Amino acid sequence: MDNPARRTVGRIMAHDADILIAGGGLNGLTLGLALAQGGMQVQVIDQLPAQTRADPEFDGRSYALALASKRMLGALGLWEGLAEHAQPILEVVASDGRAGEGPSPLFLHFDHAEIEEGPMGYMIEDRFLRNLLLEAAEATPDLTHRAGAQIIGQSIAPGAASVTLATGEVLAAPLLVGADGKASGTCARAGIGRDETDYEQDAIVCAVAHSAPHNGVAHQFFMPGGPLAILPLAGQRSGIVWSEERALAAEYMALDDAGFIEVLKPRFGSFLGEISLAGRRSSYPLVRSLARQIVAERVALVGDAAQAVHPIAGQGLNQGLRDVASLVQVVLEARRRGEDIGAADVLERHRAWRSFDRQSLAFATDGFNRLFSNDNPVLRAGRDLGMGLIGSVPGLRRRFIREAAGLAGDLPDLLRGRPI
Repeated sequence: MDNPARRTVGRIMAHDADILIAGGGLNGLTLGLALAQGGMQVQVIDQLPAQTRADPEFDGRSYALALASKRMLGALGLWEGLAEHAQPILEVVASDGRAGEGPSPLFLHFDHAEIEEGPMGYMIEDRFLRNLLLEAAEATPDLTHRAGAQIIGQSIAPGAASVTLATGEVLAAPLLVGADGKASGTCARAGIGRDETDYEQDAIVCAVAHSAPHNGVAHQFFMPGGPLAILPLAGQRSGIVWSEERALAAEYMALDDAGFIEVLKPRFGSFLGEISLAGRRSSYPLVRSLARQIVAERVALVGDAAQAVHPIAGQGLNQGLRDVASLVQVVLEARRRGEDIGAADVLERHRAWRSFDRQSLAFATDGFNRLFSNDNPVLRAGRDLGMGLIGSVPGLRRRFIREAAGLAGDLPDLLRGRPI
C-alpha cells in the first residue's frame, strides 16, 4: 500500500543522491538528464519495466514540441538524434464546424513566416523521443534509472526527503521531485491536494496515412463534441487527437479499424485525400487536474503531477518541459551559491516562476474547451467572429504565434537554447 509521507526527527540522513525523481516518463527523464549534465547525482525511480518503456512499436502518440522546447532539447544535446524524425509545423489553421459540413468561413490562420525565429514547432512521435531519452539516460554516468521500481512510502527528515521502495530499500536526497503523472503518489504523500474537473470527454489518439501531402499544416477543427486536431507527421501521415463525448468515444473505439475510419472520414474531411490507420488507437479520459501547490517540504512537482490540462492547445508536454527548465535553473543556481537545494526558499523560486504560467494555461484550455465543445448558435456566432477578428489583425496573430512557439514570458535559459 502507498503510505503517506511522515516526518521523522533526529540526525540528518545520509544521502544516496542529490535529487530523487519519482517517474521515468518524458519529463522525469529530461529532468534527470539536465540535472546530471549540471553535475548532480540523480536517481530516477520508474515503476514501469525497461522493456515496456522501450517498446519500439508506433502506438499513434505524438507531440507538438514548441520551438522553445526544441531549443531546450538542442541545449541538452538531444535534438540531433530527433531531427530526422521531426516534422516542422509551418502553419496552423483553427476552424469551427460540424462533421460532414466542413469548416466555418471565419477561421484562424497562423503562418510561421510571421516570426523571425523559424517554425513555430515540430511534431515528433513518442517512440522516437522516449527511446532517445532512455538511451541518453543509460549513457549518463551521474544518472541512475531504476526501471521497474515502485515507491510505497515517503518521509521527510532533517535535510532529506526519503522514499521506500517495494523491495524495502530506502533512498534519501535533499530534494524529491514528483514527475509521476496526474495521479501522482508523490503529490498525495506530500499532503498536496488537487482540484479536478472531469470534462466527460475522452481523447482518441491515433495516426493516419493520407494520399495528399500535408505541407506542414496543423489543423484544429472545433466540433460540438470536442476538438479534432490533425497534426502533420514526417511523411504523408498525420497524428490525430480527437476529443469526443465519453459514450461516443467508447463506441468509436469498439469499432474495427475499417469502421473507425468510416466514422472519422466525415470529421476529417477530404483535403488530404484517402486516409487509413497507421498504428494503434488508444483513448484516455480528459480530466483537468491541478495540484494546489507545486512545492512542499523538500518536494517539487513537474509535468502532469503539477498540472494536467485539456489537450485542446497541444501544450501538455511543453508545459512539463517549462517546469523542468525552471526547476533545473533554480536548483543549479542554488547549488553554485552553496545553498541547500531542497530548502523552502529555493523551492519558492521555482513555485513563483511557474505560478502564473501554469494557472493561465489551465484557465485558457478549460475556457476554450467549454466555449467550443457545444452547438449553441449564439456561442458559435460569437466564437467565429472572434477567430475572424484575431485572424485579421497582424499584431494579434503574431502574439498568438509567439505564445504557441513558447517564446513569450520570462524563459529559463534552457528554453532559450542556452546550455547548462
